[in-house]
Amino acid sequence: MVLEPVLCPACGTDNVVKHGRSEVGKQRYKCRNPECNRSTFMRDYIYRGYLPDVKQQIVDMAVNGSGIRDTARVLKISPTTVIEALKKRSASAIDQSSAVS
Repeated sequence: MVLEPVLCPACGTDNVVKHGRSEVGKQRYKCRNPECNRSTFMRDYIYRGYLPDVKQQIVDMAVNGSGIRDTARVLKISPTTVIEALKKRSASAIDQSSAVS
């Protein structure tokens, strides 16, 4: 029997525990690193819009002037996912800038 270590995608630590299952039966994991900004995650997502790489592409495309519908069509995700990712990114940027000031 081969055991694969589960690493947190945000901080890379292996201090991870099982944290229930999703609606479709996929295993969820929880990172126990207190400095990690991501608490729960799954190893493989069904919907591409949940992937951190896709969320970064959303932000990059918005900075380069692509519209919401264009971004959704190119990345093959929902326009609602694009809007929510941009809202969350702008809210976190506002929080970080007010903490620095």
